[in-house]
Amino acid sequence: MKLLCRAASCVLFVLTCGPAYAGDALPFRPPAIPLVAHDPYLSVWSISDELTQTWSRHWTGAIQAMCGMAQIDGKTYRFAGEQPAEAPAMKQVSMDLTATATAYRFEAAGVELWLNFLSPALPDALDVLSRPLTYVTLDAKSYDGQPHTVRLYFDITGEWAVDKPDQKVEWGRAQVPGMVALKIGTEKQEVLEKHGDDRRIDWGYAYLATPQDSGLSAVVAGDQAARGGFLKSGLLPEKDDTKMPRPANKDWPVLALAFDLGKVQQDSVSRHLSIAYDDGYSIELMNQRLRPYWRRQGMTAEQLLETAEKEYPFLRIKCAEFDGKLSKALDQAGGSLYERMAVLAYRHSFAAQKIVADAQGNPLMFAKENFSNGCISTVDVIYPAAPIFLYLNTALLKAQMKPVLDYAASPRWPWSFAPHDLGTYPKANGQVYGGGEKTEENQMPVEESANMLLVLAGIAKADGNTAFSQTYWPVITRWAEYLEKKGLDPENQLCTDDFAGHLAHNANLSIKAILALGAYAQLCETAAQPDVAARYKTLAQSMATKWVSMADDGDHYRLAFDAPGTWSQKYNLVWDTILGLHVFPPEVAQKEVAYYKKVQNAYGVPLDNRKTYTKLDWLFWSASLAERREDFDTLLAPAYRFVNETPDRVPLSDWYDTVSAKKVGFQARPVIGGLFIKMLMDETTWKGGPNLLK
Repeated sequence: MKLLCRAASCVLFVLTCGPAYAGDALPFRPPAIPLVAHDPYLSVWSISDELTQTWSRHWTGAIQAMCGMAQIDGKTYRFAGEQPAEAPAMKQVSMDLTATATAYRFEAAGVELWLNFLSPALPDALDVLSRPLTYVTLDAKSYDGQPHTVRLYFDITGEWAVDKPDQKVEWGRAQVPGMVALKIGTEKQEVLEKHGDDRRIDWGYAYLATPQDSGLSAVVAGDQAARGGFLKSGLLPEKDDTKMPRPANKDWPVLALAFDLGKVQQDSVSRHLSIAYDDGYSIELMNQRLRPYWRRQGMTAEQLLETAEKEYPFLRIKCAEFDGKLSKALDQAGGSLYERMAVLAYRHSFAAQKIVADAQGNPLMFAKENFSNGCISTVDVIYPAAPIFLYLNTALLKAQMKPVLDYAASPRWPWSFAPHDLGTYPKANGQVYGGGEKTEENQMPVEESANMLLVLAGIAKADGNTAFSQTYWPVITRWAEYLEKKGLDPENQLCTDDFAGHLAHNANLSIKAILALGAYAQLCETAAQPDVAARYKTLAQSMATKWVSMADDGDHYRLAFDAPGTWSQKYNLVWDTILGLHVFPPEVAQKEVAYYKKVQNAYGVPLDNRKTYTKLDWLFWSASLAERREDFDTLLAPAYRFVNETPDRVPLSDWYDTVSAKKVGFQARPVIGGLFIKMLMDETTWKGGPNLLK
């Protein structure tokens, strides 16, 4: 079986711990493969090499099963799901991954079957991007020159609509012109009542819909009745099950579709369906419930399904064009290994976010800190995730920044530094981390203030103006003033890399603060404040000169100013190049890159000298500091090897051990968008991002 990363076959490589990689073939094996990936509650993955080895799962690991079967000349085979065991698995020939789609190819009894999951995550089309809907296309044809009678089956379970499988569900049919639409949801419908990390949605309704067709049958029934009926006869029960409400794990009610394709020959016969989820309300912001963005003008779930069906032909073409352009741009910027990893990261990045509409219908975007602490709109998550949005569409980044900036500018936020978060997903009602609004204890003042300034400067550079920042100028000026006092030699305070304990005099955190002051100077210059700009630029350069002296440790720079013989990744240096600040001498990055090559392990460069674990996003940032392509490849190759060999079958973990490739913590977090940092290091490449969508 081949596992590929884009529609066209590509050269694959064997990785070594050495300079880069060798030329022998090695399949690309993502630890988890996106199937239906839209937001933190609608995010379903395959965690095995073959789609029939295990049930599909929510990103948290909870089973959210789908089952697919094909009856060929009277014999039934399985192409999705681990049951029914009586149906032998079709041979999976390939898995093909692009930015917006995952395609599987199967073979059995002379028939070739393509199964395609298309999540049209087009970053410039917010109406489409915000839709919680994936198209599933099934294409069958004969490959042995003989005609074959083919029937196809597909279902999803009630698990898709519950937090726990013992919750009671009820079901029915939606009225959609020209379509058959089945739906299922919980009996209680406790809208936005629960919050936290390891949770699935238990309000709203999951939908399975398809165009009406003469060979179509549809039913909501127990799994044994629906799957067993198709297994034996190729038919579904004639009537929907009426024993409801009942727990999702009692006789496992499923939404099931069956397609009679008749005689299939060499020409492909195609059918498609939609998997969707309507949550009604998605986010609570300062105690106000917000609708998903696609609902902002009153669109219903039925209208969503109808509209999506009409746009299916166009979106297939549009997504294929975008996927091809993006893969080409990624390959040109960072090579084939980089392209594969960034493509894998693409849907990860969007699936950990939710786009809603404010009272005026404007987009707001909320990130969830998956399997970390469940916070919503965490600033030190927005910061590492920013590159994908800076590259493709700053409107999405502004939609993330606005709720944080509004909160920081409100009377509720009493501190002179930036907040850490807005609450616990999906409730953005005020910071819950550390001291929150009550005390400065366990806050992250230097970290978050610098994060906000750097992201704002990135937006201004991409847009060519400071229009977005101007509304919040008093707030961002206050943050700059705070960093002027506290940034050069940070006190013993929290930062995003405190996995090994708090650290005073953190050299990498100091870099971030210094560059944030340079970023503020750039904002002032763009905003026609030359005197303020000149003062802060001079200040940043002066602090950088002091930093070089304070952090120098011979052939590298220290982890902490007062800790000789230590080292750490100085990934924050990327902003000096991205923003064109020229605050630090170029030899700082050159020296660091040369040292990283000396200390990297089989699966990458550790975060610092204290432990062998690393952060995948920061590793990409550090690799992007390399001026020579060979050095970038050398630092990237072990990370590629980690993705290919980690024993943890979960959506990408960004915190893992560089010796064992085992996950230390975290998975499916939005910070994976940080892998797109390489696309910002060259201004021409960066400017080309929006052009991919034309």
